[in-house]
Amino acid sequence: MTADGYRIALLDWLACAAAGRAEPAARAAGAAGTGVLDRVTYAGTAGHVLDFDDTFLPGLVHLSAPTAPAALVLGAETGATCGEALDAYSAGFEAMAALSEASHPALYAGGWHATAVCGVVGAAVAASRLLGLDPERERTAVRLALLQAGGLRAAFGSDGKSLQVGFAAAAGVQAARLAEAGASARDTARGPAGFEEAFGGSWAEPDEARAVERNWIKAYPCCLKAHSAIEVAAAHGAADGPLVVRVHPRARQAAPYDDVATGLEAKFSIPYVTAYTLLHGPPAAPEAFAAVHDGARELAGRHVSVETDEALGEAEAVLLADAEEVARVPAATGSPDNPMTPDRLAAKVTMLAGDRLAGALDDPGMPAAELLEAAGLGRA
Repeated sequence: MTADGYRIALLDWLACAAAGRAEPAARAAGAAGTGVLDRVTYAGTAGHVLDFDDTFLPGLVHLSAPTAPAALVLGAETGATCGEALDAYSAGFEAMAALSEASHPALYAGGWHATAVCGVVGAAVAASRLLGLDPERERTAVRLALLQAGGLRAAFGSDGKSLQVGFAAAAGVQAARLAEAGASARDTARGPAGFEEAFGGSWAEPDEARAVERNWIKAYPCCLKAHSAIEVAAAHGAADGPLVVRVHPRARQAAPYDDVATGLEAKFSIPYVTAYTLLHGPPAAPEAFAAVHDGARELAGRHVSVETDEALGEAEAVLLADAEEVARVPAATGSPDNPMTPDRLAAKVTMLAGDRLAGALDDPGMPAAELLEAAGLGRA
């Protein structure tokens, strides 16, 4: 089950990257340079820009977003096979998950984008495995990666959100290459002025509780904390009269926009996605956020408001009409408790990538470079 989980998450990320590479942020990253670190940044941006990639709720991070580009681009550079890249990706995935879970919600509350902050560690571990670093050198890579940790929630709703994930992936790869070349670093995780003190997080390393078994595969290309709002709106179906969407306070932090001016902002607006769903059905394809739909924007401003309730689960949403509960979704489609069916996952991959990824992870001996080419990520 666990190994299948990594393959599912990696395939999901590849499909998101295949579709996201044409987005403005990804095109800009691709035009910035052609070196290996530039290509990691490009792939990392492409895989996250649609906000359709897998998400780990206990840490509120996208675990594949920085680890997959680090593993695949560096794997292609070093001549690794898909199986070797998958193993490296899995190690980075779990290292990043452990740190993000231990540091949640402190990072989020501090205004940090946890995917970018913790992503440098996941990418450094993935890259270290591909470079064959011994445990001490891998620890050095992680220490060096933490020197470049950063990323702000203020970037949500803009190109900056996906770009800072690409930066994190490249920083992790750079740290591993520096460690391979002999650079040293003292412990940057704990102690005075280390990660814990500076970021307010807590250092942790992977244990036996596999994060991949608690990972979400997203059904909608927008903020995860808006997914249950989409599904309560779909369950209710009526667009007449004032509605209140009640969510956990962290959902409001993650999706802070009420009125929106761009499709990127709309991905982080609970009123907007609620109104869109009432008018058009759930926004299941990236095209739903290609532009702001005036009718949904107008309905959101006129009829949809948001309240918070700390008693709710972080991913839970309740819809109220005339102060009466009319729908409740504890965990939307794609969650570990409500997983996507294999058919729905296959349909998502096909929608994003056509048939270019058919059987892409079936042969562990296939060169990682060929997998990148299949996703259209071989060169920007």
